Amino acid sequence: MDKEVNERETSTRRRHKVTNKHYYHVEIYLAAIDAILVEMNHSFSEVSSELLVCMSSLNPRNSFSNFDVDKLVRLAEIYAEDFLVGDLMLLRTQLGNFISNVRRSKEFLGCKDLAKVAELMVQTGKNRTYHLVYRLIELSLILPVATASVERVFSAMSLIKTDLRNKIGDEWLNDLMICYTEKQIFRSISDEKIIQHFKEMKKRRMLVPQQKLVITNEE
Repeated sequence: MDKEVNERETSTRRRHKVTNKHYYHVEIYLAAIDAILVEMNHSFSEVSSELLVCMSSLNPRNSFSNFDVDKLVRLAEIYAEDFLVGDLMLLRTQLGNFISNVRRSKEFLGCKDLAKVAELMVQTGKNRTYHLVYRLIELSLILPVATASVERVFSAMSLIKTDLRNKIGDEWLNDLMICYTEKQIFRSISDEKIIQHFKEMKKRRMLVPQQKLVITNEE
């Protein structure tokens, strides 16, 4: 690794010696790490990163060791349409009472999953006592699913609404995207059911042609 070689991708006249270790560490390893970081920064915006940091405060592992009231209040502020100004003031109090209660509760002892926390809150009635905390947990559970679904829809839109289909109507586009994103469900529906449903429609442009029995002579 300490053997000196000519530096790559430089002018022949200006080429100077570098070690193999320098070449693989700087020009390959660090370049790959920089490319990965750039890609992650494009995928996760500043708001998304803040959401993830705030959501991590609800992690129930080790008796809610990452619990942070300020970060959770900030998470509620991001969801401004779900939390009013008065709710934010009450939320801080509810968060303090909630964490003191669950750390003393046997039901929540050893809980490692946020979905399990929501389930236990319903079973013990804490979803009514700490309704704002429960709302915050619900939003945290929905966010990853909603984000993935939105990304799937935009990917489907780029495939369906091409340059040749740029004048497609909103209703027709919506129907096509539903069929594409929920393709597993539509594949389970037989053609006979689709034809029967079309026949029973009161408003349609044309009638379904009657199926004719084709008889073939086999020698």
